[in-house]
Amino acid sequence: MYVQSDPRSSLQGNAKQTGAKAHSSFFGSQLGLFYKERPQVADGNGDTWISRGQNFVVAYSLGKQGGVFSRQAQPDEYAVIIPDKETSVEIVTADGAAIVPGYSVAFVPPGTSSIRILTSGTIVRLFTPKSEDLADAASNAEAFRGPHPNVPPFEAWPEPPGGLKLKWYTLDVPDDPSRFGRIYRCTTFMINYLSPRIGPRERDKVSPHHHDDFEQCSLALSGTFTHHLRWPWTTNMNVWREDEHLYCESPSICVIPPPATHTTTAESAGVNQLVDIFAPPRVDFSAKPGWVLNEDDYPMPRR
Repeated sequence: MYVQSDPRSSLQGNAKQTGAKAHSSFFGSQLGLFYKERPQVADGNGDTWISRGQNFVVAYSLGKQGGVFSRQAQPDEYAVIIPDKETSVEIVTADGAAIVPGYSVAFVPPGTSSIRILTSGTIVRLFTPKSEDLADAASNAEAFRGPHPNVPPFEAWPEPPGGLKLKWYTLDVPDDPSRFGRIYRCTTFMINYLSPRIGPRERDKVSPHHHDDFEQCSLALSGTFTHHLRWPWTTNMNVWREDEHLYCESPSICVIPPPATHTTTAESAGVNQLVDIFAPPRVDFSAKPGWVLNEDDYPMPRR
């Protein structure tokens, strides 16, 4: 349910993924409150908080200048968000080194790679659960020891014709009322870097909606938010769940499971910056012409 001015009002239903299960049971939300929890890793490179959903792992790092975050034998493509313009990094892969400026999104190929922090600051890395060391290190790893009742197993999207190589894209893109946020995708993730909201969200312009069979990770980078969730009433009262109104400061993540109806309200008087993350990419967003800013670099699956 969207207001008419919301670009998502033109979507035709929810994106369907193959293998979706009937909603005979539900799975609760998950929070990673990085602003109040202890980091899972603290060393000379910086502090890193790790939390996860069924199909993704988020590693939020406050990197020190000169700090290095390496991956050995990385099994699949991973994503990096560099949210601050003042932060720059050097990413090294098998093809060489590249300087990636702040306020960018990068997609890093499998294999051996490293990210060196040239200017101290924040980086957010996104992995699939194939990165088992990070999945096991997540603060909420126990919640995902078994299968999710409503999320199909992760399946990567097709690789580009030339194979996987380091790619990065600036987030310094003008707003466009015809599209929703600033969306980039790779084989494993879709990142929607939403336009920052100054001040609280209007209470008469919220957007309650649901997804049938994929998770949403809402990453709060600045400001405060309340994530509102409601689960369906089925004929089996034993699986009913109470509504949730989850107040979160920054930095944090909220993992919103299907098929919960959800919407999020910005709360602070300052800048409220939210990023929506999906693994794998969303079909419905990808099908909208011009919504995915790097759509020419990564093909969609064949239908």
